[in-house]
Amino acid sequence: MVPLPTRALGAEPGIPDRDALAAWIADHRGMAADLFAYRLDVSLVQEISAGITSPCGGGLFCRDRVRESLAGLNTARDTVTGDLHTDTEFLVQDARSLTAQKKEAWCALPAPCSLGITDRYYGDDDEWHDAITAAYRTLMRAMRDEGIGGHVLICDRVDEQEISRLAGKKVLFFAPAPKEKDLIPLLEYQRQAAVSPKMLDKALDLANEYEVHRWIVMDPDEEDVRLLLSHVDPDQVIVGGYCTAECDAYWSHLVEHAVYSK
Repeated sequence: MVPLPTRALGAEPGIPDRDALAAWIADHRGMAADLFAYRLDVSLVQEISAGITSPCGGGLFCRDRVRESLAGLNTARDTVTGDLHTDTEFLVQDARSLTAQKKEAWCALPAPCSLGITDRYYGDDDEWHDAITAAYRTLMRAMRDEGIGGHVLICDRVDEQEISRLAGKKVLFFAPAPKEKDLIPLLEYQRQAAVSPKMLDKALDLANEYEVHRWIVMDPDEEDVRLLLSHVDPDQVIVGGYCTAECDAYWSHLVEHAVYSK
């Protein structure tokens, strides 16, 4: 059996019990040691321990961290009530924590559309998208300046304007549960695509229209890998994962089964 590279697209670690959190805090004296820092650290450490080729700390649980980094946001009402500005301090600290564990590690954040906020200030769709994507570029650039390799932006719905403005070599949009119509913007604006097995046939049909250089197949079984390899070369295939529960076992299982037979 030949191993395939593995890539994490984020994780959602559970809330630890009091003893586990206390033990973690004791091991991390001298740094910001709260529940968020615990989940950020654990999301990456579990991937590294399992041998994930390209680990990525963070996930949708970083939503509040991004929101508190945006000035002009009324967090009590989940609305934008003023011109958006950024405060990068907290995310810079998070970047330093992640890169202390793994140089060039990626970080997963909620995509702008997954923040749960509504524009009540700009009043124009294009202006709003210009403002929020400009803020994201500033936040992500600040993290990359601290050594973060790139960002996965997790979207609970697919917003084509966000993807067209932000997707790039160091920014990958990932939809854990996309609809078929969502595949088009995900493939059109990105040279690498993260696809679930149930969407694989449709994505491969669309691939003739777009330039996809890397296929990240999420949680595949042997048949899924075989299907993908019948269309593309092995060096274009990556086994992807996004953990939402019991992450130690999940990542170990992903690495163990990321293989194919010649």
